[in-house]
Amino acid sequence: MSESSFQDDVLGELGDDKLTEIAGLLGTDTTGARETVAETVGAMTGDLREKADADDADGVEVRQAIAEVAEAEPPLEGVATFGGLGGLGGLLSGGMMAGVLAKVSKPVAAAVSKRTGIPAATISRVIEMLIPVVLAVLAKRASGKATGAGAAGAPGTAPGTTPGATPGASGGASGGLGDLLGEILGGGKK
Repeated sequence: MSESSFQDDVLGELGDDKLTEIAGLLGTDTTGARETVAETVGAMTGDLREKADADDADGVEVRQAIAEVAEAEPPLEGVATFGGLGGLGGLLSGGMMAGVLAKVSKPVAAAVSKRTGIPAATISRVIEMLIPVVLAVLAKRASGKATGAGAAGAPGTAPGTTPGATPGASGGASGGLGDLLGEILGGGKK
């Protein structure tokens, strides 16, 4: 249910114009585009959760990216208007998360393509349009949750570190950060 809420937030941030643009790209109507976007966002968030739970370099990178998003200054507004720019990276202050999302885009495109029959190259183009929107939603959710979860860093906290977390602590940067990931993406499993 809450994962669907994340998807709904992405669809809301995406707006009608971008949804119509995606529908044109997919050769479908806005209902078909909405379904494909929801499927794609669901696959992206599932992949992020899986990677964040891993006790390897990918897991560390995803957890650091989530911490960076949580520590971002103000919530991003109107980022959906940048949708066509794809790789905005540092401009969105979620530079590390943009890189993480770019990394998961190829396997996500392949998985969504397999489930929907839409060519992976087309899904990849949709993902490029979605990355800035997903970043905006992540930032908005993080800014709303960070204060309650206590996971936002103090202004002097180094990027990629969680206050009180021991570097290299497996899943145990958790507590605040693990809970924040679940809250931001919705429906997180412990």
